[in-house]
Amino acid sequence: MAFSLNNLNSLIDVALQNNASDIHIRSGEPPCLRIRGELVPVKSNKNIEVEDVRDICNIIFPKHELENFDHIKDLDFVYEVPEVCRIRYNFFRYSNKIGLILRLVPMSVPEIDDLNLSPILKSIVTKKRGLILVTGATGSGKSTTLAALINQINETETRHIVTIEDPIEFLHPQKKSRITQREIGTDTEDFTSALRAAMRQDPDVILIGELRDAESISTALKASETGHLVFATVHTTDAIATIGRIMSMFPPEELNDVRKRLADSLFATISQRMVKSTKAKRGVVIAQEIMVTNPGVKECIRGEEPLDRIIQIIEKGGTNELGVKCQSFDQNIMELYKKGLVSKSEAEKSVRSKSDFIQKLMIE
Repeated sequence: MAFSLNNLNSLIDVALQNNASDIHIRSGEPPCLRIRGELVPVKSNKNIEVEDVRDICNIIFPKHELENFDHIKDLDFVYEVPEVCRIRYNFFRYSNKIGLILRLVPMSVPEIDDLNLSPILKSIVTKKRGLILVTGATGSGKSTTLAALINQINETETRHIVTIEDPIEFLHPQKKSRITQREIGTDTEDFTSALRAAMRQDPDVILIGELRDAESISTALKASETGHLVFATVHTTDAIATIGRIMSMFPPEELNDVRKRLADSLFATISQRMVKSTKAKRGVVIAQEIMVTNPGVKECIRGEEPLDRIIQIIEKGGTNELGVKCQSFDQNIMELYKKGLVSKSEAEKSVRSKSDFIQKLMIE
């Protein structure tokens, strides 16, 4: 019996009712839901078979991709369930089998307050030029945070925002700003050419999906140097790892120039990870380390001071010229605990220093 559109919609409904973030579909296994960070099998009398996965692909794939199905090794795209949600999916082959990961994306664009993110972010997006990096592991909510940041600008500023995404996840309505969302493969060939073109589209804000190589980093730095506010993501865990990753992509002879350009252009890094929560809708909240560049941070980036000194600057709540403060992971987790969003045991497991966290609880 074929896996129909009704079957797919029912599976999506189950996922939404259980506040799942993802659906895992693999041939020869039951579907699994990602709930509160854990994979939970869907109770069913039958496994998903190869034919079922192929049937789902027939529903969600673009027609031109279906024609080449047997030659596709992996594919990223978006499928929309009208008035329900958007689905960012990845199709892949493994061990002579096929599978799908479906990421559920709400139709409504998230807001900073709704996500329990730090109000510091509202001050960060008032910056007119510079580079802002959102970092974290895969699945840490980087795309959601970026969407909330763009939404904040859209609601409060009259700017032209150009996004370059692969694929487009959240659809932003026009509010105060004018938003041009461009999708790799559909609206433009690749990130590099899209970035170059964006510079000629009179943008105030440019959003890049990910800084992947030296060329994309150089283009992003150039965009910020020429008076634009640039948002991008990097797959790193914290501010120091982010700066180190960027510098590692360039040859030694270019390193001094890159350090100077990065010190001058980087305005903030927003590094994040998921922490389990009993109160949040999806069972997790985002904990963030926020670094804003000030003279001390710039000295570290340029190599005039050890890079590790940035940790002390963040923990002391260093501020920049706009008065925006740094925030460590531990400080944010403490705030989440005080708000009742994170339990004491979960907070103790998530902070850098459990003993420091307990001491601060006793003092406060």
